[in-house]
Amino acid sequence: MVAQAEKKHYSAQEYLEIELVSEARSEYRSGEIVLMTGGTPNHNDIAGNLYVLLKTALKGKNYRTFYTDQRLWVPGVSLYTYPDVMVVPKPIELQVGRTDTVINPCFIAEVLSKSTQNYDRGEKFVAYRTMLNFQEYLLIDQYRIHVEHHVKTAANQWLFSEFDDPAVTLMLRTIGIEIQIAELYEGIDFSET
Repeated sequence: MVAQAEKKHYSAQEYLEIELVSEARSEYRSGEIVLMTGGTPNHNDIAGNLYVLLKTALKGKNYRTFYTDQRLWVPGVSLYTYPDVMVVPKPIELQVGRTDTVINPCFIAEVLSKSTQNYDRGEKFVAYRTMLNFQEYLLIDQYRIHVEHHVKTAANQWLFSEFDDPAVTLMLRTIGIEIQIAELYEGIDFSET
């Protein structure tokens, strides 16, 4: 009989102390620390393309745009995570006692990978929906042109749309900007995947 190793349960404070000195980023999921794997070139380019598009379109507006390394705290489900891209209205709200962890994004985007796509669509989206300010979620496939767009329309109601046509212009309602799907995939070589 093979005994299963017991998972260690960490406090949020223990996680934050480990994360400060760690060379790799990890998520904190209700007591469990989960190492985040590195992204592919396509993953990084897609997230970077979206970041540049948002940063440019929101210049001079009442928002801050973050890319990959900004930690987010989702208190309702005890989750620390690093969304690929997020937009936060000014003034940004930080977790009490922290200067490095935001709590009030209105828009989040994740680039899907084979290892995280189910989590990003499922449990992570459920967690994000517990945040009051969160209004819009974009999931971008890195292996083909495919974008899933979720927009909050009322309490407990979300509108889902999906796009496979690079010529489509996507309206990000929460922040009032348009992005052409082709711009998200600028420079992407699907043969690399």
